[in-house]
Amino acid sequence: MSLPQTDYPVKRTASFREWSPTVHYAQFQTLPPGKLPRRRLYDFELLYVCEGEAATYMHDTRYTLKAGQLIMLPSGVYHQNEAVSHPKTRFIGIHFDFFNELTIQTEADMVVNEDHVQLHKFAAEACAEGMTPLSANPVYTPSSAAVQLMEQLVHEFTMRPPGYELICKALMLQLLTYLLRSPYLSSSRHVSVHGDKLRELMKQIEAAPSEPWTNSGIAKHLNLSVDHMAKLFKQMVGIPPNEYIQSIRLSEARKLLRETDCSIEVVGIRSGYPDIHYFSRTFRKHEGISPREYRKLSRML
Repeated sequence: MSLPQTDYPVKRTASFREWSPTVHYAQFQTLPPGKLPRRRLYDFELLYVCEGEAATYMHDTRYTLKAGQLIMLPSGVYHQNEAVSHPKTRFIGIHFDFFNELTIQTEADMVVNEDHVQLHKFAAEACAEGMTPLSANPVYTPSSAAVQLMEQLVHEFTMRPPGYELICKALMLQLLTYLLRSPYLSSSRHVSVHGDKLRELMKQIEAAPSEPWTNSGIAKHLNLSVDHMAKLFKQMVGIPPNEYIQSIRLSEARKLLRETDCSIEVVGIRSGYPDIHYFSRTFRKHEGISPREYRKLSRML
């Protein structure tokens, strides 16, 4: 007999030092329109919409997910996912637990077989004192830095170089921290009179990464000194402006490599790297492989 639905996910209060997430699965997924089977998980899943629109039915609620949003699917909670967009919806799916509780070898170890429910396998959700559990408000709009973490996580999990488990754990800890902080960051952003301008400028950078964005140009746009702008930017976004711009450009490069047949040179130009040699060096430094190797790998998945 399974527990009542309200008893899931099982909560475990733990200091941040005790959090030890293990990644069980991390991949890009492309799905045609349609509903997937209703199910429960033994672990947790972050489902991020890269492209298109999706929906999740959970807690008697239909959650609509636009591109750039993610939903947390908790352990033990019935849910049904739907790919809404035609002709396809593209996702990142990351399965994990908080305390290295589960041994996952196949999909059957993650998805509950309702004819043979193993109650001891439902993973617990870590809850920090004074902070809202992540599952309480399941839909998030992650920052570009958080999206980059998810993409890096997929890369590490797929390539599995020596020590990839440690990198995946570190990336997952960062990602969970971003999500935990997001409600507090959202409320604090409205304090700054420059907040709206900076958010609008960030949208412009994301829409046009090939433009010659510089610290001085951003400071001029906000009518601030370069030092003041840099301090404000890091306070709001969590990283310096040059790192943010680079993360957007690399994210655009990865997208173009995965989804287009543009030459490596054109990908570099459209991503904000007009020098192909500099682009290749920068890409390899951050991704661990060349742009050409990344494209080949992404099309094998």
